[in-house]
Amino acid sequence: MKAIIIDDEPLARMMVKEYLQTYPHITVVEECNDGFEGIKAIQQHQPDLIFLDIQMPKINGFEMLELIDNPPQVIFTTAFDEYAIKAFDAHAADYLLKPFSKERFDKAMQKLQQQRVNATPEIIETALRSTVPSHRIVVRDNGKIKIISVAQVQYLEAADDYVKIFTAEGSFLKKKTMQFFEDSLPSQEFIRTHRSYIVNASLITRIDLHEKDSYLVLLTTGARLPVSKAGYTKLKEVLGI
Repeated sequence: MKAIIIDDEPLARMMVKEYLQTYPHITVVEECNDGFEGIKAIQQHQPDLIFLDIQMPKINGFEMLELIDNPPQVIFTTAFDEYAIKAFDAHAADYLLKPFSKERFDKAMQKLQQQRVNATPEIIETALRSTVPSHRIVVRDNGKIKIISVAQVQYLEAADDYVKIFTAEGSFLKKKTMQFFEDSLPSQEFIRTHRSYIVNASLITRIDLHEKDSYLVLLTTGARLPVSKAGYTKLKEVLGI
C-alpha cells in the first residue's frame, strides 16, 4: 500500500512514520506540509491511504478532500476534537487525537483494514454539515485552487450535479448540492429563494410580482432571479416585510 502523510507539524509526521515501521506492507511515498502539497501528491502518486491533519494553513483537511475526485482511505490526525467526531464514528472511519500512542495507532490501522467500503465522501459531507457555517468556499478554477469568501458570493444556482457560485470575478463550479449550501451558509445572509437559487440577502433591491404566486428578485448587480412561493415566504421572514 502507498501512503501519504499530510500534516504541517514535522514531529507529527515523524511519529506516523515511526509507527508505520511495524507495517512493512505500507510505503510512505511522500510527506506534505499543507493541503496544496497534499492535492499534488495525491494526484501524482494515487495513494491507497493518507494520514491527514485537519487544521492546516491555507486550506484545512476537509477542504482539501473536497477538491479530490475519488479520495483514498483516510485516517485523520488532529489536535482538535471538536471537528465532527460524530461524523467519523457514524461512518466507521477513524481519527487520531494528538498526541496518540502506538497502541491507539494500531487500533486505527486495524479498523481501517476491517473497512470494506471507503466512507471518505460521506465523512466529508457529514463533517462539513456538522461544523459551524463556513465563511469561505474552496473551488478549483482552471486547475488552480481558489478560496472565495462568503461575503463575495452574490448568488448560487443549481447546475446538474454542481452548484454555480456567482461573484464579481465571475462564476465558479462546486460539486455540491443546493441543500448542502442551504444548510452550511449563514441562514440570515443567504436565502433559498427557489429550488435552483440561493441569494445573498444584502444585495436584494426589489421583489417584483412575476406571475401568480411567483416573483422575481432584483439584485444590485442587475441579476433578476426567480422566487417561488416558498422562497417568498422565507424572504419575508428574513427581510422583515
